[in-house]
Amino acid sequence: MSLPLDHRTRIKICGLTREADVSEAVLAGADAIGFVLYEKSPRFVTPHRAGQLAALLPPFVTPVLLFVNASAALLEQARDAVPNALWQFHGDESPSACVQAARPYIRAARMAPGFNLLDFADSYPAAQAILVDAHVDGYGGGGQVFDWSLLPQGLSRPMVLSGGLHPGNVIEGIRRVRPWAVDVSSGVEAAKGIKDAQLMRQFCQAVRAADRQCAEAGQ
Repeated sequence: MSLPLDHRTRIKICGLTREADVSEAVLAGADAIGFVLYEKSPRFVTPHRAGQLAALLPPFVTPVLLFVNASAALLEQARDAVPNALWQFHGDESPSACVQAARPYIRAARMAPGFNLLDFADSYPAAQAILVDAHVDGYGGGGQVFDWSLLPQGLSRPMVLSGGLHPGNVIEGIRRVRPWAVDVSSGVEAAKGIKDAQLMRQFCQAVRAADRQCAEAGQ
């Protein structure tokens, strides 16, 4: 998917658990705020808690709910608690399961040598974007950077770059990959689930700097 030269890379900050962090992420310039509804995650929040935090978001900042092989009951609770959220499926959810959820969604892909991202993306035609992350044991990227050279050209869906991003490497990631959006979690944390306001500001500033560099270079 080609991007215009003046493309503004969208920013998602994920794994928030506290009101203060939500406010600081918005002030930093985040376009989307992610809440993890996966009980095995140290950043887990309940649907009710996600609803409380999402209520703090101003217009045009999108709440995103992250699921890993969630039960129908959890999905229903989440739908009721945050009815305007974008969903992110990060487990083994099939294309039909994602569609049956009847919500706009992002599908996560775990990158590894030999993984065919183009075929994977084509199998989820209803996805609003494909989020690419590191392949680790379990689910999620574990804050690890993967080999960006594994990413092919010609992806049919907008790409969200994730996996080990932080203020020090996101400029390189944007310049090399030119994603539609970037997703950060551990790279802006003081501890798991506890965000650092200064790191969030630095991350967002770095993304804007990368966009300027790309525009100046004609990328």
